[in-house]
Amino acid sequence: MPSNTIAEYTFAVNEEGFFTNREEWSEPLAEMLASMVGIGELTDAHWAALRFMRDDQAKTGVTPTLRRMQTQGKFDVKQLFTLFPGKPAKMMSYLAGLPKPVGCV
Repeated sequence: MPSNTIAEYTFAVNEEGFFTNREEWSEPLAEMLASMVGIGELTDAHWAALRFMRDDQAKTGVTPTLRRMQTQGKFDVKQLFTLFPGKPAKMMSYLAGLPKPVGCV
């Protein structure tokens, strides 16, 4: 299985670069990843979404979709697009150290 190393962090990834082991993730690593993908410093709003994703995935075993973020997490989808430009579900799952949500291309 491929792996990625950033600073002192090494983590297993799939062929698309998403984490395969959520336990290899950490908040300092998420900060580095955010900087690398052009988000910069993670704000409280970013962390709220990332923490919800991790908590929800721990409970359900499935990375939440944008729809679930809206219905269960009560996040405003427009705000998620502002916080995580482009494809927010994919970017959030990457930064949260989770597999890509089902249905994301």
